[in-house]
Parts: sequence; C-alpha cells; structure tokens
Amino acid sequence: MSLAPSISAPRSRFNTLPLAIGLFCLLWSYAFVAGKIGVTHCPPLILLAARFSLAGILILGATLIRGDSWSLTWRDAAIFAVLGIANNALYLGLGYTGLQSVSAGLGGLIVSANPVFTAALATLLLGEGMTWRKAGGLLLGITGVTLIVWHRLSVGTDSLHGIVFTLASLASLVAGTILFKLLAPKGSLWIGNGVQNLAAGLALTPIAFSFADIHAIDYTPGLLGAFAFLVLGGSILAYWLWFHLLKVCGATAASAYHFLMPPLGMLFAYLVLGEHVEARDLLGIIPVALGIYLVTRPAKPVS
Repeated sequence: MSLAPSISAPRSRFNTLPLAIGLFCLLWSYAFVAGKIGVTHCPPLILLAARFSLAGILILGATLIRGDSWSLTWRDAAIFAVLGIANNALYLGLGYTGLQSVSAGLGGLIVSANPVFTAALATLLLGEGMTWRKAGGLLLGITGVTLIVWHRLSVGTDSLHGIVFTLASLASLVAGTILFKLLAPKGSLWIGNGVQNLAAGLALTPIAFSFADIHAIDYTPGLLGAFAFLVLGGSILAYWLWFHLLKVCGATAASAYHFLMPPLGMLFAYLVLGEHVEARDLLGIIPVALGIYLVTRPAKPVS
C-alpha cells in the first residue's frame, strides 16, 4: 500500500488515522505488561533475539509468499537495518533489562517522556515548528508524567539500576525516531519493518547467547502468550503503525501520543499484574490529556 500523498489521501487519513492511533496506543501500552511477563520467565536478551528474528522471518516470508516486489533500495534497506539497531535492539534491549527491576507501569512512564526530547530535537534537526501552543502542551505532558513518576518512586519498589537502563532505552527510541524522519527511507513500511526486525535479531543473538543462560528459560503458558503478543502485536503491527504515524503526523505530533502510555500502562499493569495504583497516580492523567490535545491539534490556517 502506497503512502504517497494523493488527491484522495486527506479523506482516507481522516477516516483511518483515529483507528491507527487508538490501536497503536493499546498495543504499545500492553507491550510493557507482556514484556514484564516475558522477562520474569526468560532472560531479556534471549527473549528479544527470538522475538525480533521470528518477526523478521514472518514479515519477509509473507512478502515472498504473496509475491510482492522488493521495493527497497540498498540505501533504504541499510537505513531500516540501522533503525532496527536503535528502535529494536537498543531500545528494547535496554528497556527489558530495566524491566527486571522496575514495574511495567514505571517503565511505560519513563518511555512516555519521548515526546519532550523528540520535539526539541525535531525543532533543531528537522525544522518542525515549535509554537507556544506546542510548548505549553509539552510542558503539561511533562508535568503530568512527573507527578506520576514522583509518586511511583516514593513507593520505593523500583531500583535505580533499572531506572538507568530504562532512561537509556528512552534515549535510543528518541534517536531512532529522529533518524527515521531525518533519513526518510522510501519504499514499503511493511518490508522495512521486516528488515529492521531481522537486523535487530541478528545483532542481539550472539550477545544473548554469550551473556545469558538458555537454561534459565521457564516455559510457561504466560511466557508463550506474552511472546506471541510481542511478536505479532508488538514487533509486527505496533511498529508498522508507529512508522505510519511518523509519516503522516510528523515526529513531534506522533511522539505526543506516548503521553497516553502512562494511564494505559498503569491500567493494564493493574488488571494483569496486580501492580498498585493510587488516586495520586491518576491525577497526572488530566494534564497529560490536555497536553496531547495542544501538541497534536492542527494549527489554524493563516487567512
């Protein structure tokens, strides 16, 4: 499916964009819970190496079976491979290591700071405008996330070691977001996602089997279910939606949807993992929601 602009594109985007945003937010938020379940029963690097390798094989295999033409140049394929290192191997490798000693809710909260750094770098490197309205929305988003993070840290159940790894994970995601917009690879996002998953799997596999113990894997229904979701819902569908949103919304606006992750992540963590949530956590949702509205609202046309 071509994403190139056309006369009918605005109508199509108007009809499908809210669905794409909603589905992406649900998948991305629940992925923190599935990841927490996964690293409880499997060393994180082995889990991720298997996840990325299988996702890449499934995507590229489906492309061959359907007889789709290879639409990537060598340059585009190389760019997607680099994005696989930043957006997959580094981002989730560091993040899953952090998830071993932080809650799924806090992991989602830290990563939700993505729009703040992305917006600043997009202004400097990509020429995306930073208006007072966007700046106010980002400030509200920071305030809401900070309120929730401050309270979660005061509980004392999350380690500094895990938080540092999660912050490094955030830096990798921001870098990957900016690289995607800066390098602007052409061709099929579907094939590009397959390339980046396979590249991440190839990069992580030797590291995983050098430093992780394969005998530490605990084969449980929970692990198998989490792994299936992470491959199909996370690596395949959610990442395709993410790059689609980057193309049609811009780096700042697309990244602003990460402000939805704290409340959704806490809700899923509470329902599935029984992680504790208090009213003070939920107070942060109000400025977060308002911040998303201000950052993503289309600017009024100049008359």
